[in-house]
Amino acid sequence: MIQKIQAIAREAGSMMLKYQNAATHQKEGHYNFVTDADVAIQNFLKDALLPLLPGSRFFGEEQENEPLTDAPTFVVDPIDGTNNFMRRRNLSMVSIALLENKQPVLGVNYNPYSDEMFTAEKGKGAFRNGERIHVSDTPFENALVSYGTAPYDAELVKRTMKLSEQFLLQAGDLRRTGSAAVDLSDVACGRSDIMFEMRLRPWDVAVGCLLIQEAGGYFFSMGHDEPYFDDACGIWACTPTCLEKAKKLIAEVL
Repeated sequence: MIQKIQAIAREAGSMMLKYQNAATHQKEGHYNFVTDADVAIQNFLKDALLPLLPGSRFFGEEQENEPLTDAPTFVVDPIDGTNNFMRRRNLSMVSIALLENKQPVLGVNYNPYSDEMFTAEKGKGAFRNGERIHVSDTPFENALVSYGTAPYDAELVKRTMKLSEQFLLQAGDLRRTGSAAVDLSDVACGRSDIMFEMRLRPWDVAVGCLLIQEAGGYFFSMGHDEPYFDDACGIWACTPTCLEKAKKLIAEVL
């Protein structure tokens, strides 16, 4: 199945490139947009994915969703990094996860600009363009920390800035790409070491969670005992070498 999903993700990525001038529409919340490309790609993904697994469900960013159940469910972000897509920053991904019992068992993140395909299956490892990937062993003091600003939620700004400030002072440096899928894929393949954002949706992080776990790292949903995909929540992820100091810093700041 993962080969079929990769082919579907690649076709969706081609659509993203062709729709570069798609019309843009304001969504609810500050600096929150959807384009005609998001909608068209999600419709394509729904039609292509559901026949792969009869009886499965579909949970996507650009639709009204029923609550998640334990049934096999495709959780999809047609363009993770819509604002990047709108501004032609070339940092957006098609993100497709398959959840069973509300936990990811298969995932694909595809960046059509760099032609990078990140894949993972539960218990089978994580890969970039077919090559096995692992998280880094960089020490916390030299860690590169990715973060999201949660721009749709004004009440989270101060907490985000306070935490990013402490990471900048105590770890290495900060990076902000504008795509959680890109950030989490980067942690999984060793390009960065820690990632956090105060509020994300299941379609933003389901693939990244599995990638990082299968690459030897850790993924946490804030306020929950295990990765949580029922609704929005804060998340953070890191490598084993950064775990204890990152956990301590987050507990002190938040």
